[in-house]
Amino acid sequence: MQVRYETMTRELLEAHGIRVRKWRTSMSGVAWEVRYRDGTTARLIEAPRPKGPMSAAVFLHEVGHHVIGLGAYRPRCREEYHAWAWAIAEMERRGINVTESVRRRMTRSLEYAVAKAKRRGIKSVPQELRAFDRTDTPT
Repeated sequence: MQVRYETMTRELLEAHGIRVRKWRTSMSGVAWEVRYRDGTTARLIEAPRPKGPMSAAVFLHEVGHHVIGLGAYRPRCREEYHAWAWAIAEMERRGINVTESVRRRMTRSLEYAVAKAKRRGIKSVPQELRAFDRTDTPT
């Protein structure tokens, strides 16, 4: 299985022109771009090295930000949703076990993103994220 994770990592980084700035030991990550004066762009991530379903999910989520396009979705919570959707679909496509822990992590992450957007004054929660709005009570 480790060979599959290494192959996936190499293929995706190369295919999408992404460089890993740092392999994290925690199950957290970040994706960003640096635009240089000469017009070139560096696509960067920090993420855990894929060694199991959870680290693969976090890695794929960060890659997903670049694949879908940083800033392509507004508000930001929609970008989080689409990065997670891409990551889960890629796991399934590659035969990586999408465990219940991975699904819980995705859910908690999206609940946090919606709550953050609401704290910052979002007028309405996008349709695809309404299931993750924990402050929305049915009437």
